[in-house]
Parts: sequence; C-alpha cells; structure tokens
Amino acid sequence: MGATSHHAGAAGRALTADRPSSIRNVVLVGHSGSGKTTLVEALALTAGAVNRAGRVEDGATVSDYDEIEHRRQRSVQLSLVPVEWGGIKINILDTPGYADFVGELRAGLRAADAALFVVSASDGIDGATRMVWDECEAVGMPRAIVVTHLEAARSDYAQMTTVCGEIFGAEDPDAVIPLYLPLHGPAGPDGHAPVTGLLGLLSQRVYDYSSGERVERDPDPAELALIADARSRLIEGIIAESEDESLMDRYLGGEDIDVKTLVDDLERAVARGAFHPVLMAAPAGDGARQGLGTVELLELVTGGFPTPLERAAVTVTRPDGSARPEVTCDPAGPLVAEVVKTSSDPYVGRVSLVRVFSGTLNPEETVHVSGHGLADRGHEDHDVDERIGTLTAPFGKQQRALNRCIAGDLACVAKLTRAETGDTLSAKDDPLLMEPWTMPDPLLPLAIEAHSKADEDKLSQGLARLVAEDPTMRLEQNPHTHQLVLWCLGEAHQDVALERLRTRYGVQVDPVPHKVSLRETFGAKAAGRGRHVKQSGGHGQFAICEIEVEPLPPGSGIEFVDKVVGGAVPRQFIPSVEKGVRGQAARGVAAGYPLVDVRVTLLDGKAHSVDSSDAAFQTAGALALREAAAEARIDLLEPVAELAVLIPDEYVGPVMSDLAGRRGRVVGTDQAGPGRTRVRAEIPEIEIGRYAVELRSVSHGTGRFARAYARHEPMPPQIAEKVREQAEKGS
Repeated sequence: MGATSHHAGAAGRALTADRPSSIRNVVLVGHSGSGKTTLVEALALTAGAVNRAGRVEDGATVSDYDEIEHRRQRSVQLSLVPVEWGGIKINILDTPGYADFVGELRAGLRAADAALFVVSASDGIDGATRMVWDECEAVGMPRAIVVTHLEAARSDYAQMTTVCGEIFGAEDPDAVIPLYLPLHGPAGPDGHAPVTGLLGLLSQRVYDYSSGERVERDPDPAELALIADARSRLIEGIIAESEDESLMDRYLGGEDIDVKTLVDDLERAVARGAFHPVLMAAPAGDGARQGLGTVELLELVTGGFPTPLERAAVTVTRPDGSARPEVTCDPAGPLVAEVVKTSSDPYVGRVSLVRVFSGTLNPEETVHVSGHGLADRGHEDHDVDERIGTLTAPFGKQQRALNRCIAGDLACVAKLTRAETGDTLSAKDDPLLMEPWTMPDPLLPLAIEAHSKADEDKLSQGLARLVAEDPTMRLEQNPHTHQLVLWCLGEAHQDVALERLRTRYGVQVDPVPHKVSLRETFGAKAAGRGRHVKQSGGHGQFAICEIEVEPLPPGSGIEFVDKVVGGAVPRQFIPSVEKGVRGQAARGVAAGYPLVDVRVTLLDGKAHSVDSSDAAFQTAGALALREAAAEARIDLLEPVAELAVLIPDEYVGPVMSDLAGRRGRVVGTDQAGPGRTRVRAEIPEIEIGRYAVELRSVSHGTGRFARAYARHEPMPPQIAEKVREQAEKGS
C-alpha cells in the first residue's frame, strides 16, 4: 500500500472524533507472549501519542498500566489506547492473550469493528488463536495478521506467512497473503540476519528502517526480482476477492492494472472481511522514532479497516422485551451505548468503558441503565436512571476529559454506580436494551473464607464489586455445603481475583477445599426406637417412638408415613416426630451429609399426660432415625454431572481416555462443525473440580466444556470410606 501523510496527534492531547467515518475500532488478538502490548506501544510511538517507547509513568505502558499487570508482566484486562493517524482516530483495544481472561477478549471483540491477529514468528499460532479466528469468520469480522518477533534468532517470516495461509486461509488460500516482503541486513554472529526494511508488493517501493527512520526509495533490480512471484500472487488474490468480475479477465488478458485500483479493491475486500493481509511489525530500537512496519500497519487500519458506519445495525429491544426498530450508527439518532468493561479506580471510583453504537453521549447527563440475563452469576437486573459523570479518554493511568462521545466511538464514563459490564445505556425517555454478548461460563470453583472478622465485615461489598467488574466470574453461596464459592475461568483468573480483593478492596480471604454436595441414603430397610425420658424436678420430658426406614428410588426425597394405631402417640405430637426426623435427616446420619430418598414410617410410641411435649417428640424422632442408621448400611450419594466437551478431532482419544480415568461414562459423540467433535459423558462432580484447568492441558488449550447436574448416585464403597474418614477427622 502507498504511503499517506503520517502525522498524528501530539502526545498528551485528548483525541475526539466529530464523525463516525473518521473512527476505526480495532482489537488485538493473539496468544500470551505474541507481542500485542509491545505492538501497541510501537503504534502509539509512531502515531505520536507517546514520546518514548510507549512508557507513560513508573515504567508502566499505555496499555498495561494496572498494578497487577505491572507486577505480573502480563496483560490481564482489556485496555483502550486511542491514537490518531492521517486525521483518523484509531481506538486500539489490547486484550490479554491468556485463556483465563477470555472474557476480556470477548469484550474487545464486541467493542471493535475489526481485528488484528498478532502472531509470533518464533512461536507460531496456538489452537486458541485459531478458535478466535473461526469465531470472527463466523460473524464476518474483518481481520488482518501481524507477524512479530522478527528479531528472534529462530524467526522465519516466509515460513510464518505460509503457516498463516494454511491455518487462517484453509477455506480460501487466496484470501491470506502478505503485503510486504522483508529486507534483511547483514547476518550477526548467530547467523540471524535482522529485518531492516520492507518491500511493498503493490507499490513496488522499499521502506528502509535501517537508519532508525523510515526512508522510502525505489528498489534496486535485485530487490525488484525478489517480489515478482509474490506480487503476482497478491494481485491475483486481490482480484479474486474483488467485487469487479471483469478485473480478472482484464488482468489475464495482459492489462496492467494500476496500483490505485488494486489498493482500492484491497481496502474494500479487507473491510468486507473477504481478504486478510499479512503484515510484519517490530518495535523501535534505541533512538528510533518508528517501529518497523508500524507506519504500514497504521495505513492499513485507516485505509482498509471498516468505519463504524459499515458495522451491521445493532438489534435493540425495549427493556420489557418488546420490539423496537433497529438503530444505525448516527450521532443524531437515539442513544444506544454499551458498557464493555467495568473497573475501579481508587480515586474516581467505578469507571465504565463504553462503546456508543447510536446517538451521542454527553458528560453529566442522565441516562437509563438496562441490563438483564446475568442473574445466575450474581449480577442483578438493572432498569434504572443514572446520572453519569465526566467522559474521558484513557492514557495509561491518566484520564483525559472529552466533551462528548459520538456514535462509533469509545470513552470512559465515571460515576455509573449501578451499571455493570454488558449493560445498555440509553436515553431516559426512550429506554432500550441490547442483547448481551456470549460470556464463557466460569467452571473452576474457588471456595473462600474471610481471613479475619475485619475482613468478614468487608467481604460482601468487596466480592460484589469484583463480580460487577467481571461477568465471567460467578459468586455462589452454596446452600448445601454452606461454602462461599467464586467460580472462575482458571487458576490465573483466581489469583488475580484474590489479589484484587486484597489490594483494591482491602479484603484478605483464605482459599479452602471446595466441597461437592454429597448426600446419604439407607441401603436397606431398618428399624429404630427413639426414647427421650428425663425427670429433673418439675415437668419432665417423655417421648418414645418407633419407626421403620426403607430406601426409595432416587429423587424421592423424604417421605413420612403415620401408621400409629390406638393413640399410642397423640395426634398433636405426630407432626413433632416428623419435624425431628426431617431435622436429623438434614444434618445427616453417618458422615454429616443430608439424608434423602427414604420412607420413614411411624409405627408406635408412648406418651405421658404431663411430661410429653412437642420438643420431647422432636428429640425422640431424631434419636429413632439415628438408631435406625446405626443398624443399617448407609450409602453415600455423589452428584453426577452431564458433561459436553467440545474439542478438535485430534484430541478425541486423549479426552475420552482422560474421562475414563475420572470414572466417567461416555454416552455419545457427534460432529460439531468442521474438524470438531462433541463428546458427551456422565462423570462424578468430585472428579471434575479442576477440569477447567486439566482439559486445557489435555487439549492444548483448544477444548471447552459445559456441565449440568444430572442426579445423585451411590459412590463406590472404597471412595465412600475415604470420605467418611475425612469427615471424622474434620469433626
């Protein structure tokens, strides 16, 4: 592609857009360590948004500025870096590459109109990145590929472009082709020749970065010969994806298609999501003003990526679900904005990153907040009016004031105390609701307890804020195990959650072993006699009852039957016996787990005219059940989950073998799209506490699973015995 005028906004200036056509929203996607954040720094430096290699203060970058990111040297959240190039505002959304933070990636995809897939020339492409590519392809999101780590000794750009074509262009090899070839300098002692410039395949120009500045020149004959075959393939690929059907005939007929026509067709094909160019980029070296390939990348984004006007109109309803005409990207239209990320700032409180899809958002105005569908994760439904605070654009830790945010743009909003990630902001007199995007289910449990009484007092508020920020986290107060459980996506997700609780909200918690909700039942019929007789002056306590207990089919619960004859137990005390039986059943009769699926029949008993009471017969009922349990075989019941594991075909064998080793029963498999299989299995929940982590290992990061409770069934005797021993030690 040809050069455009370079310059951009000066560092330190808040960037505003006055029309949607002058905005580009692009999300960076790639595995952890692929170089996304370094690329953001290089783009910001080239665009003049920062003065030195992306660093803004205290060694933090314009992208990774959170204290946790600073300490971990890894992105853990979505961040926005606005830059300007050629009069176009580019909102760069940097996402974490680690699988535990895929919720942040989903938010970035929602907020963006195009994606840059960042792949390492030395590390290749992982399975998770391939899966995200497929997701983008399914919705037609425009994509380009940026190859990084060209400086690594084992990097090979030519091989990497071939791999990109094989993986990303499997369905259409003509759609994934490089726009530039690298120029190499002299080889170093290790034999690696560094990339010092680019050869433009369309422009047939050399962009030389060897001096630390970008210098454009004509290629020499040897350089020109290097690009002949690659240029022909690129031109044929562009023409194949072109909407001009006569262009191929003209090209094959020997006509020399002018570069401007090819560039225009390329940009249209990229914006439509039909063509995916491969570029390269490297950070600026010492004293260099521009990173290699960053100018070319900014030109592609501004010239080839779609404007917000080209995004499909968003579907909205009214908060009650009734239909509403679709809205378009019009600054004068009805206000429709969405909270794509929520975070907390120690000085300004909650900060919401918002994408405006229609209308214009202004500071200090009252908006309607609508949010539905995440109640199962501890997020309440919202249908309220709120007054927003200032609008700002982020710059590292700093926030720079904006006077408005028009349709197609992104901004940070302060003082939205009720709005959470996924909520819709609209006009208070015309409330609307956008359908929320798909969030991954958190399937790794973390049971926690407050470290101290002081922490206990702050725990609920701290957890509420944590969950409000991250809809991929679910808070559960388990009614069966009485544990407080934070469901996360992985171990790193857990670690960050605990660190945020401690550092941001001042709450220290202790992880404790997660319990599954076991139950008990009778393995055979048994009888018990409950005798509660005490005399200690005044009114005594007298109650005797005799019961029979028999097992029932699974799911029957507790059934109580009265077969007393002749008034042996007065009618008014029969409910007391039942209450005592049910109370003891809830507490358990062997290992402390609730008793289920039995019929308890009251056969006989004795009462005293003065000393019998409701309390006495409750105690007698409980004693009778305990005596019956002492004489019978008590089975432990464990919950069994229905598991649906979605994996590439090559991992079906290892996954099925792993499930078998967990006492799982595979009940079927089916095809779930090209090259993917869904394995359906039933497996004890006690065996899948860490399956979210372990499946990732077995499937090399490409597997996903869903789980649902199926039933409780008897636990094998040898395992049940270990559980009983642990229960006795803990009591």
